[in-house]
Amino acid sequence: MTQSTFKEKDMQAIIGWILRAGVLISMSVVFIGGILFLYRHGHDIPDYHTFKGVPDFVHNASGIINGIFTLRGRAIIQAGIILLIATPVIRVVFSAIGFVLEKDYLYVGITLIVLLIIFVSMFSGHAG
Repeated sequence: MTQSTFKEKDMQAIIGWILRAGVLISMSVVFIGGILFLYRHGHDIPDYHTFKGVPDFVHNASGIINGIFTLRGRAIIQAGIILLIATPVIRVVFSAIGFVLEKDYLYVGITLIVLLIIFVSMFSGHAG
């Protein structure tokens, strides 16, 4: 009985650390991307008469990765936002692992259903 309590406390500590680290890392990545973007485009005068959408390279993973390696600010900001979105998803994954370790299979099933809902709505384009 005592040993399972330690596992639960350890898993809760790991999940808390993941959430804090994920938010801090994503915040740092967005900040660095913002600094790079302002360094390169801070002197540009915005034209509010014509709408320019988001560049095509931030719409797919390969464009974001290529943009990171070429130090494009928008791609780095986009990567930070993706990290921020991935943080709670990783928390749900670690919750499922914790429930497996505790042999609480009802909550394993519930957590896997939550993960399935998250992934279906992310990849189907019907999210919120």
